[in-house]
Amino acid sequence: MMNDPFQRLGLEREVLSVSQLNQRARSLLEDVFPQVWVEGEISNLARPSSGHVYFTLKDSQAQVRCAFFRQHASRVRQALRDGLAVKVRGKVSVFEGRGDYQLIVDSLEPAGDGALRLAFEALKEKLAAEGLFSAERKQPLPSRPQRVGLITSPSGAVIRDMIHVFARRAPGIELTLIPTAVQGCEAIGQIVRALQLADSQGFDALILARGGGSLEDLWCFNEEPVARAIAACQTPIISAVGHETDVTIADFVADVRAPTPSAGAELLAPDQREAQQRLDQLRRQLWLQINQRLQREQLRLTSLSQRLRHPREQLQRQGQRLDDLELRLQRAIQQQLQRSQQQFERQQLRLQAQHPARQLQALQERLQHLSQRLPSAIERRLHKHAERLHVLAATLQAVSPLATLGRGYSILLDSQGRAIQRASQTEPGQRLSARLGQGELSLRVEDNGISPSTASLLD
Repeated sequence: MMNDPFQRLGLEREVLSVSQLNQRARSLLEDVFPQVWVEGEISNLARPSSGHVYFTLKDSQAQVRCAFFRQHASRVRQALRDGLAVKVRGKVSVFEGRGDYQLIVDSLEPAGDGALRLAFEALKEKLAAEGLFSAERKQPLPSRPQRVGLITSPSGAVIRDMIHVFARRAPGIELTLIPTAVQGCEAIGQIVRALQLADSQGFDALILARGGGSLEDLWCFNEEPVARAIAACQTPIISAVGHETDVTIADFVADVRAPTPSAGAELLAPDQREAQQRLDQLRRQLWLQINQRLQREQLRLTSLSQRLRHPREQLQRQGQRLDDLELRLQRAIQQQLQRSQQQFERQQLRLQAQHPARQLQALQERLQHLSQRLPSAIERRLHKHAERLHVLAATLQAVSPLATLGRGYSILLDSQGRAIQRASQTEPGQRLSARLGQGELSLRVEDNGISPSTASLLD
């Protein structure tokens, strides 16, 4: 890796577009972090229809987006959920569409061995304080053993590998298998009994062996009863549990730790011929050189492969962009539906406000109010008209002919009740009536003044 990665990207005075900036940032991150393991808690888990899985990996102080594409996510058997503590492996990259820094995950496993690690360290400190790990109490291995006890599972590759090593390197050594379970709760008691039995059989050395596995798989070799049974053995014992990177409490208590079961067998099976030793040495040197060369070429190949982008990665990025657009579309549709629902509810409220029943109720209330006001209004109107009628009656009374009659005047009426205004309207001998203020008089015209005659009043 260059000391100045920005010099490789050519960022001295060049003006970049946003797409070019994100593309170069992605290239830089993928080169610097081709593969990392990260532990955290899953949140914001999303599963689009494409089959890809997106989530945020967080701890108490920070978080990072993760993309788990379908071809890798389909191999995970455990159901993923928010709040699940996991360990993920992948490369650091950038989603160019949004410029988001993210982790492209290719492997995921639950992070459930934290409590076991604490128990491991606690027991380790306890036994170390008691001196079970001290070099003074460890026994040397015999240089030419004749009888070796193998404490392991009777099935599997471990026993076959150790027998093969002894047959190839020291076929004259007598091997005895002391079978035991090497995994699970029942293995603890079986291993303790196997150690006690093997220690009483007079073997020159013992090998406690098991193949590799997870921390949970190897946990029976981290139990205190097993550790104390190893420490109580008078026979030199080799702990050959797991792979080179696996470390158990049994490794610390045993007289010698071997990185693998095969390596433990090699410690007790020296070569019979000096030439074989020289050949093995040359083979190891050759293997080391080949391995170093392979590592250099592997690094070179990895660098070239990282620079050469596989079309699948482009498809994955496009797929991720498609998934992002799909999620955004879903959110937009959901928001539109919410707005439409709110508008519908508003229109429904307006419709309810204009419903005929509501209007009819309002009219009924108005009618009831008017009905309550009508009697008082009629009474006021009648009183007003009564007052006006009284005034008009008084006025009429003042101009009424009856009032005139009351002052001493009379009205002459013919037989049809018509008022006589002129003498020419009468004839001599015509019967008339005189309307007085009180009562009437019956008269007969004797002379109307048109022809000379004498008129007399008749009762």
